[in-house]
Amino acid sequence: MTRWLDDDEQRAWRTFQAASQLVHEELDRQLQRDAGMPHAYYAVLVKLSEAPGRTMRMSELAAEVNASQSRLSHAVKRLEERGWVRRRPCASDRRVSWAVLTDEGFAALAAAAPGHVEAVRQTFLDRLDPEQLRHLTALCAAILPAPGASTVPDQH
Repeated sequence: MTRWLDDDEQRAWRTFQAASQLVHEELDRQLQRDAGMPHAYYAVLVKLSEAPGRTMRMSELAAEVNASQSRLSHAVKRLEERGWVRRRPCASDRRVSWAVLTDEGFAALAAAAPGHVEAVRQTFLDRLDPEQLRHLTALCAAILPAPGASTVPDQH
């Protein structure tokens, strides 16, 4: 039997969807306009910049940015074309491929970061008071899977 949404659930769901879409569209628009990259590419660069040696297994990177293997592979291919990322095969396991953030990629990220942070503030953070921000953080944490778990199935 279908558990239909009541009025409060429907309102919560639609409000969440609209707010989430607005934030994502605004951040994507800002990054495209100011840095020439979509938000998904920025997320890949950020994760690589934070990794030891600016290097991550492709499978781990996919999980970190919540993308399928094929979607990440496409993004990394585009980033390679720009000279921002390079792929490196694993010497000990042919099935493993590493993504490495280049110096050019790090520079592109560093150039994009100030505008992106300001857009995050204007679109999201500045609209919430500290208590609302704490509540939102707790609510989102309740929705997210446990650390290390991915909601995206592996697609080869």
